[in-house]
Amino acid sequence: MLSSDLPLPKIGRGKVRDIYAVGDDRLLLVTTDRISAFDVVMNETIPFKGAVLTQLSAWWFRQLEGVVPHHMISADIDAIIAAVPQLRDHRAQLSGRTMLCQRTKVFPIECVVRGYLSGSAWKEYSASGTLAGEALPQGLLESQKLEPAVFSPATKAETGHDENITITRMGEIIGQEDAYTLESMSRAVYTAGEVIAREQGIIIADTKFEFGRDGEGRIILIDEVMTPDSSRFWASDVYQPGRPQPSFDKQPLRDYLDGERRAGRWNGEAPPPPLPAEVVEATSLRYRDAYRRLTGLDLKIA
Repeated sequence: MLSSDLPLPKIGRGKVRDIYAVGDDRLLLVTTDRISAFDVVMNETIPFKGAVLTQLSAWWFRQLEGVVPHHMISADIDAIIAAVPQLRDHRAQLSGRTMLCQRTKVFPIECVVRGYLSGSAWKEYSASGTLAGEALPQGLLESQKLEPAVFSPATKAETGHDENITITRMGEIIGQEDAYTLESMSRAVYTAGEVIAREQGIIIADTKFEFGRDGEGRIILIDEVMTPDSSRFWASDVYQPGRPQPSFDKQPLRDYLDGERRAGRWNGEAPPPPLPAEVVEATSLRYRDAYRRLTGLDLKIA
């Protein structure tokens, strides 16, 4: 699915999700098979990706009961159609990739938790010894475990690139009390998720969360949780610091795009280069493998 067209008010179209209003206090999130990398949406879709993101997020929300409150009402298509009957004729299109959620006022912050030094964090550290402009200990290796994990917020961008900011700057944007709450909740979710994933042989190297305030004033976890889109997954049995790690996420796509940039065929901005079929298939396989390894379940495909 590249996009959706439903008999509900469409109030947003993100890089991956189409967002519809259901009354005044609920949202319908439809996760398409669109994919972005380096904050640029590709022209091609990744088969089964929307189903993986929705079903894995729903699985995580269930695991996190008692850790933090969240926005999921249901990801079951029968329950969703019972609550929103006008979607009945769209069952096949929506099954497995749709979530009914509480509506919130979203904080304009990406809450990133880095448990290991990798990706853009490693690039900055290797160049300047810092992360988001703040100093880290000297002598760290690529992919080394960070103890404690580093909370590294970023501003959210609907288009273009997110920008890493300091925790101080985050407090200036949303207020110090809310900044403290978001950091505490992010650390709690990452700590719980990292333990669960490690039991399944997966290291969550880094991940990002989003939060919103609901109608009762509570801050709750929203959007997606510890998926291949929002996280960097490694296999624990082959983990070795001092080098890049094989990933169960969109790494085949990132690697291809990095090669195109180094070759001078892409400048890192939209429009993206076309994706070879083998990159699309390899990415789809990684997403499905991550879901199966983490949950032990078969993906539900309409």
